[in-house]
Amino acid sequence: MEKEFNSEQVIQEFEAMTKDAKKIQIETLNKILKDNWEAEYLKKWGIFDGTTDPKTYSSCVPLVTHKDIEPYVQKIADGVPFPVLTTGNPITAFALSSGTTQGKRKYIPYNDIFIKTSMQVYQTSFAFRNKEFPIKNGGKALNFIYGGKHFTTKSGLLAAPASTNINHSKLFKKTMKAIQTPACSPDEVIFGLEFQQSLYCHLLCGLIFHEEIQVVSSNFAHSIVHSFRTFETVWEELCNDIRTGVLSARITVPCVRNAMAKILKPNPELADEIHNKCLGLTNWYGLIPEIFPNTKYIYGIMTGSMAPYLEKLRHYAGGVPLQSGDYGASEGWIGVNVNPELPPEMTTFVVLPNIGYFEFIPLGQIHDPDLGSVLVEPESVVGLTDVKVGEEYEVVITSFAGLYRYRLGDVVKVTGFHNSTPKLQFICRRNVMLTVNVDKNTEKDLQLSVEAAAKLLTAEKLEVVDFTSHVDLVSEPGHYVIFWEVNGEVSDDLLKECCNCLDKSFVDAGYVTSRTSKAIGPLELRVLSRGTFQKILDHYVQQGSVVNQHKTPRCVSAANQSVLKILCNNVVKSCLSTAFD
Repeated sequence: MEKEFNSEQVIQEFEAMTKDAKKIQIETLNKILKDNWEAEYLKKWGIFDGTTDPKTYSSCVPLVTHKDIEPYVQKIADGVPFPVLTTGNPITAFALSSGTTQGKRKYIPYNDIFIKTSMQVYQTSFAFRNKEFPIKNGGKALNFIYGGKHFTTKSGLLAAPASTNINHSKLFKKTMKAIQTPACSPDEVIFGLEFQQSLYCHLLCGLIFHEEIQVVSSNFAHSIVHSFRTFETVWEELCNDIRTGVLSARITVPCVRNAMAKILKPNPELADEIHNKCLGLTNWYGLIPEIFPNTKYIYGIMTGSMAPYLEKLRHYAGGVPLQSGDYGASEGWIGVNVNPELPPEMTTFVVLPNIGYFEFIPLGQIHDPDLGSVLVEPESVVGLTDVKVGEEYEVVITSFAGLYRYRLGDVVKVTGFHNSTPKLQFICRRNVMLTVNVDKNTEKDLQLSVEAAAKLLTAEKLEVVDFTSHVDLVSEPGHYVIFWEVNGEVSDDLLKECCNCLDKSFVDAGYVTSRTSKAIGPLELRVLSRGTFQKILDHYVQQGSVVNQHKTPRCVSAANQSVLKILCNNVVKSCLSTAFD
């Protein structure tokens, strides 16, 4: 008989663990090294047993980025017969990053400990969430989650998106059954490889079980917004499927059609009800509570690069609370959101001290052009419990899956402590930076500029569907290029006003000085045809990325020629700023 999930017990264990984070961090590092010290990588740096203390470890093992460990990852993928990164818990698969940041997918070593860590994060997060917003028995979740393309390396190891690896695991299914409302969609829909068909079926399943839906979720806010933008275009077809009990001909995958046939029955009354509700909505405001009246909350990662989607998500949500998901990456988990009652803008993440060994690099050090980050003085790196409230840091992780002093490139701010472990606010990806001269504008700076300029569109009932940027260094002088997809026609005068506002909204001193002295050219705003960002999403999906892991690249480098070509080929209007003339 399976043990029943106990939220209070999970919370008590979490509280006990976070009261002595320093001790647990030392124990965690010792366990990682004890399990893996015979691996080639650790031997190279003089780690010859599992009793190395944190100070010795940090002095022996260097800080690294992904390009430093790529040769070791490749060895594992090629099937070398000796332990490379781990020994005690061998690499069982590779997690593939989305590739949207660098334009190139990374192979991240992955093992069974990652699954166990993921379940601990999910259980802890759910315990706090369920305490604040309890789910009633019999409820279902409308989860916009998808399987991703995968392949096998020369060594026979599976390479797939991290979320696909997790969703396929038996432990995940067992844990989710215990702690979470079941998904309303069958597995055939979730793991179908035709994204558009799976999305359509997710929406259809949600409508069929609309009274039972208590949670709407996805990995990222972008995926939820994208799903309901799609709903706006296909709702009448969905209603027709429900009315007739016959699935749309757009669904061509046999196993998906068979799975849907088991739950889709003729229901004219439900079709009419949904049809009338959709007709009664004003610009789709409050779509989610209107169609799914028992929704308790909407859940997904809503911080960092997902923040620009919050306004649209709130539009669909009406008054339904938004809850930001936990803090992690393909490389590993960092912290959980234990205050689900707070809005996404105020979300912080409490670091779990037993899921990895964490270090933090203070910002403001020497510039490293290769990473867009810093060359680090060894003595400046601090441990988990030594960070200071109000300071910003780059996160460094040592994981159970073979990453040692690995720089995530994430910038976080310490907002306080939960017992003895820090609470982190995610700020931005450090290597997503606009720079031409001495200017340094981050993803957050770009977002704030776009938000300021987008307000000028509201009087015309227009909105920015999505955006990205590029630094044009081919022209002389170099300048910023901002790409917008807008949901309607923008007049030339309004476009000029928005362009000038964007330029003026970058307040970085290096940028302002360079623009004033003409060392940086006028900012260029390019408006894209409708559906351009869908084309970018389709491109990444074709490359093997999973939709619910997709993040729109906020700065497209010259190296990412495929995405840059999509952008440039879909420009319908552009203008140059005169803000500094």
